[in-house]
Amino acid sequence: MKILQVCKKFPYPMRDGESIAITNLAKSLKRQGSEVHLLAMNTSRHFYQIEKSGLPPDLDFYDAIQTVYIDNRIRLLAALRNLLSTSSYHIERFVSEDFTEALKKLLSNGDFDVIQLETPYLSPYIPTIEKFSDAVICMRSHNVEFEIWQRITKNTMSGPKKWYLNHLTQKLKQFEIKQLQHYAILAAITQRDLSKYQELGFQGEGTVIPVGFDPKEYHPDNQSFKKNLTIGFIGSLDWRPNLEGLYWFLDNVWGLVHERFPQLELHIAGRNTPPKLFKLKYPKVQIHGEVASAKYFINQHSIMLVPLLSGSGMRVKILEGMALGKVVLTTSIGLEGIQAKHQQDILLANSPQEFLDQIDYCLQINGKLEELGQNARKIVEEKYNLELQAKQLLNLYDAHIQNKAGKTP
Repeated sequence: MKILQVCKKFPYPMRDGESIAITNLAKSLKRQGSEVHLLAMNTSRHFYQIEKSGLPPDLDFYDAIQTVYIDNRIRLLAALRNLLSTSSYHIERFVSEDFTEALKKLLSNGDFDVIQLETPYLSPYIPTIEKFSDAVICMRSHNVEFEIWQRITKNTMSGPKKWYLNHLTQKLKQFEIKQLQHYAILAAITQRDLSKYQELGFQGEGTVIPVGFDPKEYHPDNQSFKKNLTIGFIGSLDWRPNLEGLYWFLDNVWGLVHERFPQLELHIAGRNTPPKLFKLKYPKVQIHGEVASAKYFINQHSIMLVPLLSGSGMRVKILEGMALGKVVLTTSIGLEGIQAKHQQDILLANSPQEFLDQIDYCLQINGKLEELGQNARKIVEEKYNLELQAKQLLNLYDAHIQNKAGKTP
């Protein structure tokens, strides 16, 4: 089977959830015998210097890789013009003539069986795909995109900013709903997201393909459980929900934690850490910026903090922490789509007091924390198996290809 994976960002380095989800599935599809090609936007926001660094050897499982530079910076004049338009500014920033031409050329020269679009931001290119290819179109949705912005808007103080975010969110929602009729297959990352899309009108073939992992690539280091307890936070800090949740925790929770447990340390790492964060002074908080290895950083701390207040889909970093046998402390929103139980595989908190209580719980059962982390690791091994998910998706693709050819699968 020949698959073209189309992405709105070059999925490297593989440190953020979207890049990990994209590359893990592509690697597994290749292992199952498929031919996998990548066409990716190389955006100004997530620019990778291919000319200088060359194609990463970590992506050598792709049969071919092509990138197109896209300037998707937020521009004041364009944003103001968009206020008078019915189009979504979120989506508009990813529409490019150069990318359209690259896609046309690939489709004209390559006989693809499946075009796998990674996120609804690629939906504007469906008419081009339908014109130049007979391939099955699959939308792999990493999130219900408008839902992220609904939650961000809800957490924003009233005023012009809240009005503007609500305006953008409504147009993004209208766009996402309208596009549902164009997907032959919708591969949602959680059952919750798939059900949401079906409620909004999706009537095509739906399936759930969570983020998958190869446990052999994750090596738990349990030495952190034998040392003084520390808390680690790691995440892309140019992703609004991560930054929003982190600031909320620092402003509303950390003071309470430090007052009760003055020796406890919080370590914060993340790609594109804003300069403002380095300047903030909180007791026993260390800002590391971008670290060379996310796995190494996670392994150094017994507790992994994920205080999300908004977002959608599935939090890949939580699953990575679980795969590394760490105790993950997150919110109900952070846990969405992940099959884990409170105080059995993971810890849940939604208010400052609940976070304080769960950290107290960790200190009280410090000798048994490692057992909770081991339970988390088992969840990943049993429920987020990369190979099984790739086989499931390929079987679905094959059935659609056979149906289009008029054969019985």
